Amino acid sequence: MTIAGHSASVSLRVSVIIPCYNAAGTVGRALASVQAQTLTEWEAIVIDDASTDDSIAQLAPILAADPRIRLIRLAQNTGAGAARNAGLVQAQGRFVAFLDADDFWHPEKLALQTRWMAAEDLALSATAYRRVNMTTGAVTEFGLPERIGYHDLLKTNVMGFSTVIYDRNALGPRQMPLLRQRQDFAFLLMLLRELPAAGGLNRVLCTYALGHQSLSSAKGRAIRQTWRMYRGFVGLGRAPALWYFSQYAGRAILRHKAPALARTLGILRAPDG
Repeated sequence: MTIAGHSASVSLRVSVIIPCYNAAGTVGRALASVQAQTLTEWEAIVIDDASTDDSIAQLAPILAADPRIRLIRLAQNTGAGAARNAGLVQAQGRFVAFLDADDFWHPEKLALQTRWMAAEDLALSATAYRRVNMTTGAVTEFGLPERIGYHDLLKTNVMGFSTVIYDRNALGPRQMPLLRQRQDFAFLLMLLRELPAAGGLNRVLCTYALGHQSLSSAKGRAIRQTWRMYRGFVGLGRAPALWYFSQYAGRAILRHKAPALARTLGILRAPDG
């Protein structure tokens, strides 16, 4: 593992963790959205997970121009969870935020969310987000309730990971589970086992940009991996796993395939504003 860039000040408010694997076409946009934040006390740690495309070439001029951005290069592909862990070890901010290399934030995201977390005494939070299908142009917005508990999340993962922030003052240094898939969902469940609830800031502050991959096939894989996570990492017995899995799968299908019906049933919440 090699690290490029400058060390950030320990007084930083936010550390942004960005795993990158073959994201040459989008990682610059993700970093530009961090640089555009109205809150400027941040560091961004990009973890290149042994990309085979031009991701490093795209990152080179950005790194040279902005000392707040650091690059960690992994020698072999490890998956998003292990890549994020490499960044978490280096994080120096009070708040840790996550951003995938193909997503981007709205300019006021960090300022509003960290201020709200401090005011509400929240250790973990997420925001509403917008999903844009770059092939069809379809746009869907996903809101979330003001409070999300452990059992709520088992039924429906309403916390988009590129919107998540946690407070290291409250939760200490953390590492993600070493799962090849669904490690983000497992990480949130792990934290929520220790908390009364996470906070939901129901304002769209992040955009997910979907590429050419079939949404139905991606959701199908996610559903299968969720079952395995319930039984393995979470350790649910067969009966409770079946109940939560049926809730998760049914709600996921409605949220993504029939958002109007999902809103009518209260499964999909509209963002505020």
